[in-house]
Amino acid sequence: MIRYALACEAGHTFESWFPSSDSYDEQVARGLVTCPVCESAKVSKTVMAPRLARTDKAEPAPATAQPVPMIAEPARQMRALLRAVREHVMANSEHVGERFPEEARKIHYGESEERSIYGQASPDEARALVEEGIEVAPLPVLPDDRN
Repeated sequence: MIRYALACEAGHTFESWFPSSDSYDEQVARGLVTCPVCESAKVSKTVMAPRLARTDKAEPAPATAQPVPMIAEPARQMRALLRAVREHVMANSEHVGERFPEEARKIHYGESEERSIYGQASPDEARALVEEGIEVAPLPVLPDDRN
């Protein structure tokens, strides 16, 4: 796993973990890496200090069971809520896949029956829909949901 320090076009900084450098590049190209503050998909790596092992210290004793860091309860509750929202939308809406921008426009302009839909849209497509006055929102995806 690789941890990258990232920043969006608005200057918000955050960190994220990726299985590999190639995985980071692929996810950024697909618009899957977004700022947790403003949801911008225009993110880039920032300068990070490397983690280097010290050579002047004796080798540590073999590790026994290490404590697992606990996620604070409010964070656990927020993750559960975000996951529940996603599951509710998916259970109660029609999946239209890559046709999402087209279907959203048809519904908005009365060319198709009004119904709840979900699917894929690039950041530019989503921005264009919002600029047309079409209400859209990204479905929350947690990093562990992508694995």
